[in-house]
Amino acid sequence: MTDTSTIETDPVTTSATRDRRPAPGRWALGAVAALAAIGLFLWTVVALGGDETSATPAADSADAGFARDMAVHHQQAVEMSFIVRDRTTDEDVRRLAYDIAQTQANQRGMLLGWLDLWNLPKTSTDGYMSWMKGGGHDGHQMKDGSLMPGMATNAELDQLRTASGKQAEVLYLQLMTDHHMGGVSMARGCAQQCDVSQERKLAQGMVDGQQSEMGLMADMLKERGSAPR
Repeated sequence: MTDTSTIETDPVTTSATRDRRPAPGRWALGAVAALAAIGLFLWTVVALGGDETSATPAADSADAGFARDMAVHHQQAVEMSFIVRDRTTDEDVRRLAYDIAQTQANQRGMLLGWLDLWNLPKTSTDGYMSWMKGGGHDGHQMKDGSLMPGMATNAELDQLRTASGKQAEVLYLQLMTDHHMGGVSMARGCAQQCDVSQERKLAQGMVDGQQSEMGLMADMLKERGSAPR
């Protein structure tokens, strides 16, 4: 996996749809800020101590299963975003990759923080996706060799690592579109099945945000003479 502590960054926007630009620095600085935000969030959860927040989900619950699986799912999105940033100089793609990496690293920290708060394991002996009732994935099926819906295979990641320029841009946008489709189906499952209200809200926020990014990525692919796979 890419070492985020040694990657130099250019000034980029924190959202593909906003013009605000942060000061130059390292991606790692953003990770530190994200961890600080996560710590504040978890402190607030504990401090509030509401009945629903303080209730501990079971290890085999949708709440725990979604937190475990989506943390893994998000980690791959962060990895792919770091990869493409080194494979192209296109500022639009690099800006999108930065935004996805920041957002999903932050959300991943929240999910893992909840598991720690609940004193639940971060892996399950039942395997991935066992929490989804009926095994449904919104019709988005897993590819052979992938861990969960939408996730890239090792072969696809290797292909992204060796691509460059426009080829890398198109492959990243296609892989990330598929990744978001799988993530949206999982997040919808939590929004319907999870009991913890904060987690349901986070899941719905993932649905909304990733659907918006899929529209943006479709436009970016069209500009490059391609389309989602």
